[in-house]
Amino acid sequence: MKDYMIITDATCDMNQDILDRYEIGVIPMEVAMDDGRTFMHYPDFRNFAPADFYKELARGNLAHTTQITPNQYKEFLTPLLKEGKDILYVCFSSGLSNTYASSVMAFDELREQFPERRLITVDSLCASGGEGAFAVQAAMNRENGMEMEENAQWLLDNRLRMMHFFTVGDLMYLHKGGRVSAASAIAGTALAIKPMMYVDNEGKLVVGSKVHGRRTSLKKLVANLKASVEHPEDQVIYVCSTDAWKDAESVADWVRQEVPCKDVVMTTVGPVIGTHTGPSLVCLFAFGSSRIAKE
Repeated sequence: MKDYMIITDATCDMNQDILDRYEIGVIPMEVAMDDGRTFMHYPDFRNFAPADFYKELARGNLAHTTQITPNQYKEFLTPLLKEGKDILYVCFSSGLSNTYASSVMAFDELREQFPERRLITVDSLCASGGEGAFAVQAAMNRENGMEMEENAQWLLDNRLRMMHFFTVGDLMYLHKGGRVSAASAIAGTALAIKPMMYVDNEGKLVVGSKVHGRRTSLKKLVANLKASVEHPEDQVIYVCSTDAWKDAESVADWVRQEVPCKDVVMTTVGPVIGTHTGPSLVCLFAFGSSRIAKE
């Protein structure tokens, strides 16, 4: 294995066993509850079990998140650099947060402090399990002998191939996070309209088709996957959810029945993403010809 580290952040929503398998480091992120409690989210959920967190949201105890600061980057990365590690960082989408800008500032300062080390930050334009799957692919590239600079360029060249299709049961969480308008959220809730959403080529959340009923919105995820997925026989397709596991299992079953993929893996969406989507989020992630929804 090439001697550089793959790092991502807590928005990756990838299970700890997968991160361990591919030796991917994760920078934790802070979540603040409206009742005054704060905690750092790690992918092993050491500070707040996901089921408990989503029960809190369902009871009306909301939360908010903050981006990783330049100082937090430096605190996390400095010990690794002192150990002689080079760093390739797969960062949360700049279309959804200023986290990438903070990483650029921190990396510039760290390069001055450690001129002998190599540090590259890549704006993944991905989020949640899409970011996690992208980091896993970076680790696989490393395992296959790809040098760090070549790997970083591969990520830049292929980031728009990572498809993100997802749906929620309650639009009010997205409204509170500034993702949809109040009118859309209220109308959608009143009329039982369920959106099929995706992440566009600028790494931003886009509301695509709007349908009636939860099952129809879940079916739309699979329809969009089938419309654009490339070489599924060589891919692991990820189904991710906050706390809607029955629905996520249905989506996983439909994918297994309709898409001849290498495997389907389910992962838990953590509180950094879940704060903005609510407990009913279900997502699909895979590489494809286009990340723009077609259905």
